[in-house]
This record gives sequence, structure tokens and C-alpha cells, in this order.
Amino acid sequence: MTENSTLQQKLDRKMMRLCIKLARQGSGFVAPNPLVGAVIVKNGKIIGKGWHQKFGEAHAEINAIANTNESLQGATIYVNLEPCSHQGKTPACSLALIQNGFKRVVIATLDPNPFVAGNGVEMLRKAGIKVDVGVLENEALKLNERFFKFIQTKKPFVALKIASSLDGKIATAKGDSKWITNNDSRIYGHQLRLRYASILVGINTVLADDPILNVRLPNKATKNPLRIVLDSELKIPLEAKILDTSIAPTWIATTQKASPIKQKQLEDKNVRVLICPEKEGKIDLAFLMAHLGNENIDSVLVEGGGTVNFSFAKEKLVDKVYVFLAPKLLGGKNAKTGMEGEGFEQLKEALELKDLQFKKFKNDLLIEAYTPCLQDL
Repeated sequence: MTENSTLQQKLDRKMMRLCIKLARQGSGFVAPNPLVGAVIVKNGKIIGKGWHQKFGEAHAEINAIANTNESLQGATIYVNLEPCSHQGKTPACSLALIQNGFKRVVIATLDPNPFVAGNGVEMLRKAGIKVDVGVLENEALKLNERFFKFIQTKKPFVALKIASSLDGKIATAKGDSKWITNNDSRIYGHQLRLRYASILVGINTVLADDPILNVRLPNKATKNPLRIVLDSELKIPLEAKILDTSIAPTWIATTQKASPIKQKQLEDKNVRVLICPEKEGKIDLAFLMAHLGNENIDSVLVEGGGTVNFSFAKEKLVDKVYVFLAPKLLGGKNAKTGMEGEGFEQLKEALELKDLQFKKFKNDLLIEAYTPCLQDL
């Protein structure tokens, strides 16, 4: 490998890291589209940067082009996802790159969207543009893990978020849970909310905590996700804070057991009520996830109690887990834990986790891990 090629690889990786950093700024605003950033370089100098800022608006490449006043003839553009090749809500980005005279396009990963899926690269190469694919591919795949799951299966990416003491308790025996984790952990929890299209809880969480389930981050533009409540009999109080749809939309998943009168009262408050079939006396979660996918909800962050968490694990609907562990020991035979329900009867049935990563928030520890549910994608 020559010195020039080594320097070029270093530059490519540096520019792609910047693309990924720019792309993250679209979190919470572009779903179900992917997070994409773009950097334009000419003669070794950055002359334009951009990212996809809002669903239905210009893509990252177009924003980067708009953010430069220099000639783009002979320039290189870096982008963490293959440029689109079809007319959607916006014109094809590959065509714009051709029309602006780019000499080289560097891409982290191909787009699995069947409307793109290599077509963007083919269009660019046919136009005589040099295209390199695979720079920081793993980082790019993780950045858009929710998009990749959704676009390939039409089902939302599902993550469980659990905050517990070291002995696995999410509340004391008397229900006190504020706060087990520290402030830094809770801020990161709100950053997670911003990344996901929806937050899901069970009715017991609503009855116990009366949560708002919005995003609260200091000095940062935010967008509140859709709130979803599992409530098979519509026990939710009409004065519950989560029913304030001026904050964010609220959907309640229920069953035929629900009162039609209560359903009408909720719909009068602009709450959407989804009637789902039952499975073992509970809401059929697989049906609900498929329905959410059909509604273009690409991701769900489950912040329920132990019963809801176990139900998702049992049905093998979990793709990722976030477990915050606080250096506290609560004890208590009747204290709530992060995974309850009937539990798995045998160890071989347990939901195995892989690809563990660790973060520290002062003395709190966050474990991020994946389940085998994604391995066949």
C-alpha cells in the first residue's frame, strides 16, 4: 500500500465519521427515513456539509450541495448511505450528484430499500463517477439499525429500556422508583426517546406513575414520539397525563373486552384506540407490531414494567435492550423487577444477549445489547 493510498484511507475514514456525526442530528425528525449525513471535499478541503433534517424534506446530499458556494466539478462527496436513485418525496440524489459534476462518491453502506438497493451506485458508475463503498460500514449499519430492520421486514425495531438497582429491582416493595438511576442516566434515557418513533408502556405503569412520556432535554430541539399504551380493558383514567395529545399523539392498544363507551370518550380526546386480537388473554403483541409497521412506525422503545417486558421477550419481539444499573441494593421479595410475568421455565428458553457494550454515567452502568432476532436480516 502506497503512502498516498494510506493517507486517502485516513481521510476517507475521517470524513465518514463526520458524516455519521452530522447524520445523528436528524434523530427524532426523519423517521421512517434513515439518518444520513454528507460532506463535500475538494482539493483536500471541506467545502460543504449537510444532513437529512426532516422527513419529506431535502436529503443530506442536496443540503450539502446547497451549503457550498464553490464549484462542485471534480469534487468528492462522502455519504453514510447509498444515494437514492428514484423520485420519491424529493428528487433522486444520484442524479443531482451526476448533474453537479462530482468525480468521486464515497459510501459507507448500500441502502437495502428495494427502490435503491445498488441502483444508486450503478447510476453513478454508469455516469463515469468513481464510487467506493464500505468505509466505516459497521458504524453506519449501527447508526441506522432501526431503519434497516424496518425497511427489510416492515416491522418496527423494538428495544427494551430497564433502569434497576444492582439486585434487579425497578422499584421498592412500596412502589417508590424516583429515582433509581442518576441524572446523567436519565438524560441519556431522554436521548433514547428522541431516537425512537414511539414509546410503549403498559396500563400498570400509567396507573402507578401517571407519566407524560415526552422528551425533556436541556438546550436541544426535540420532538416528542408517539405514545402507546397497552390496556386490554381500557382502565386508563380520562384525566391521565398521557391523554394530553397536544404534547404528542397517543394510541391505546386494547381488545374486544374494552367498553365501547370508554372508547368513544377516549376518541373524543383525539386518542386513537386500536382493537387488537387476544393471545393467552392479553393483547397479541405480534399483531400490534405488524400493525405499527403498516402505519410506518419504524421503532418502539418499551419502557413498561416487568410484565410487559417479559411479554415482549417471550414473543421474541425484542431486538435490543438498554439496561441501566445503579449502584444500589433495594431487596424486598415483593419489590418489582425488570422482568416478571411467568418467566421462562428452563434456562435454554432464556433470551440470550450478544454484542454487549458498556457506558458509564458517573457511578451508573449502562449495558446495551442485542438479541438473536436481528441475525437473519
